Amino acid sequence: MNPSEMMRFRMKCSVILLFILTGSLTPAFSQYSNGVSIPDKSKAPVTDNRDLAFRLASGISPATLRDHMTILASDSLEGRETGQRGLELAAEYIRRNIRSMGLYSKTGYENYFQKVAFTFSRWMDNDMYINGKRFRLLWDYITMPEENENFEIIASPEVIFLGYGIDSPAYSDYKDINVEGKVIMINKGEPVDKKGNSYITRNSGLSEWSADMTKKLETAKSKGAKLVLIIEDDIKKKVEEKRKFLLSPFLELGSTKDKVLKTANYVYISSDIAREIIGANDKKILKARKKLEKGKPSPVILTTDFIMNMAKDVKVLEGQNVIGYIEGKSKKDEVIIVSAHYDHLGKRGDEVFNGADDNASGSSTLLEIAQACQQAVLESQRPERTIAFIWFCGEEKGLLGSQFYTEFPEFPLENTVANVNVDMVGRIDEKYKDNPNYIYVIGSDRISQDLHQLNEDVNQKYSQLTLDYTYNDEKDPNRYYYRSDHYNFAKKGIPAIFYFNGTHDDYHRTTDDVDKIEFDKMANVGKLIFHTVWELANRPERIKSNPKETKE
Repeated sequence: MNPSEMMRFRMKCSVILLFILTGSLTPAFSQYSNGVSIPDKSKAPVTDNRDLAFRLASGISPATLRDHMTILASDSLEGRETGQRGLELAAEYIRRNIRSMGLYSKTGYENYFQKVAFTFSRWMDNDMYINGKRFRLLWDYITMPEENENFEIIASPEVIFLGYGIDSPAYSDYKDINVEGKVIMINKGEPVDKKGNSYITRNSGLSEWSADMTKKLETAKSKGAKLVLIIEDDIKKKVEEKRKFLLSPFLELGSTKDKVLKTANYVYISSDIAREIIGANDKKILKARKKLEKGKPSPVILTTDFIMNMAKDVKVLEGQNVIGYIEGKSKKDEVIIVSAHYDHLGKRGDEVFNGADDNASGSSTLLEIAQACQQAVLESQRPERTIAFIWFCGEEKGLLGSQFYTEFPEFPLENTVANVNVDMVGRIDEKYKDNPNYIYVIGSDRISQDLHQLNEDVNQKYSQLTLDYTYNDEKDPNRYYYRSDHYNFAKKGIPAIFYFNGTHDDYHRTTDDVDKIEFDKMANVGKLIFHTVWELANRPERIKSNPKETKE
């Protein structure tokens, strides 16, 4: 082997060794950590009480964790479902604890609650009948509940074909016709001459009437039209574009149940529906179309038996995020967000989903970390940066509490250094049944390599747990990176790290109870998380972000 071959061989061996030790290549190789990091046990961890971080972390005890969880995961809290009584009881328990610790509140003296509201809307009944013939949503037509007002029945003995539904000084389909309380049918686009010039713009460029359907629907609403039928040449494509949004309830931030729309109700209809409405009036429509080609509006009243129900189910889901914080010293405007969701699945009949691991474990751990950080304040060792603790509601409904917070943050997002998220840390999965001193780490290097290395360093120095990055892999079929509250911070470009013990047979079952929690393991994980938070809050320089594309 010549010298250059020997050098290439050594470099290759170094890369392979790095992969074996860390489970990943460095960011230069465009790959996130996805292996297992085992600490160097030849180096003893810090156990000296003169070390402030060690002494503070030592206060995180299995006994206190058990006390918190025994309350949070009890039947009396009824599964802590967002919007239900049990969640309110859990929120009050957390509030009492952080108030007694002395954490500050951003929302008023001793309040600690950020009120959260989401509005869900879905079609309850949606059918269309023309001359007794039934047409179906997602097959023959498409319409979105959030963009329409609730009408149980829309019935009309006629439909007005109104050309393009345009009302402009140069051209108006509404001239000399009253559409108050009527069903109208329109084409997309606008009239153009044989040379392709618009009768509105007087040149080859199309007007905003072609670009923005909202303008037509607002005009129809102002004219009093009850329903607008929009002829769609490729209804299959339109349906496919919207199908996924209709298969689950539409979600809006805030309480919008009584919102009044500026647009008329509308439906995109197939050419089959248009033909059924036109019926024997096809000659009248052809004549009208020829006039439209000359820029002359020509509405046609079509006699037909039209019935449609547009009954909506609209619900407002309300809850509260619980927020307490410790103000920093020299860098108090920079904030570390430490989070856990405290909601679960509630109950079904007499069966209660107590959610001990998911996520009374994270919620209890957060209380202990908050207590450890506040102990530093009591010892006149306030952290340099602000540390905010947030217990999120609505996670089980789709990460709603954290989504609400990142849209309406109580601490500016640009000042948020990192999110440290704790979700399910009280159990041992099958892979580690013989080694409880582990934790899965997800997302640590997705945005900031500094965050990843910081967690590795404090683990080596203090905790020496096995750090498993299996679920951090971009190709992880479970997609856990996208399934807990940290992701809403990551979407905003904020470095985030997520601690997780893996799944088990009791996940999302009524058997996820306190008696199966490993409190010693949970305390050890809590101490590691504390060390990461404390280092983030006190290191001289803010961690640097190296944004990578966030993938849906």
